[in-house]
Amino acid sequence: MLLTIWRHGQAGSAASDRVRELTAQGRADIGLGVQRFAQQCEKRGLAPPDHILFSEWVRTRQTAGILASFFPDAPCTACTALVPGRYPADVDNELDARWSAGPAQHLLLVSHQPLVSALVDHYLGQPGRVAPLLPGGLATLQLDVFASGCGSLCFSAQPPEYEAVV
Repeated sequence: MLLTIWRHGQAGSAASDRVRELTAQGRADIGLGVQRFAQQCEKRGLAPPDHILFSEWVRTRQTAGILASFFPDAPCTACTALVPGRYPADVDNELDARWSAGPAQHLLLVSHQPLVSALVDHYLGQPGRVAPLLPGGLATLQLDVFASGCGSLCFSAQPPEYEAVV
């Protein structure tokens, strides 16, 4: 299956971290990023996302909303395993529970640092193989199971240009 791990877009400040909203630049970055992401998937013969999971916090919900508008057939669902303070093992357990009967073809996760980069390192089994994801950054992996070291990198991309890196 394909797994894309996407960090939320640039967010402003707020009284509580949970309610920080995307800035205009953050929305623009995600808008460009999703277009370039879809182009890379098509160019590489990769299926588009068929399910989007996101952290319940405002900026990830907003990021997921932008992504979902580009992939309207992909259900978009909040997931507590993606909130700050969680670990790759929490995500593995959640994904195993949700997709034990058969995984999605291409799952897209929207979350926060340090979890997004920890997930990339976890699935690749190579810390630092992909640069830490900036706000709006993403990595698309191919994996057979949700476990450490079981993935390979398809590509990663970071704002502002979202040039794909292998």
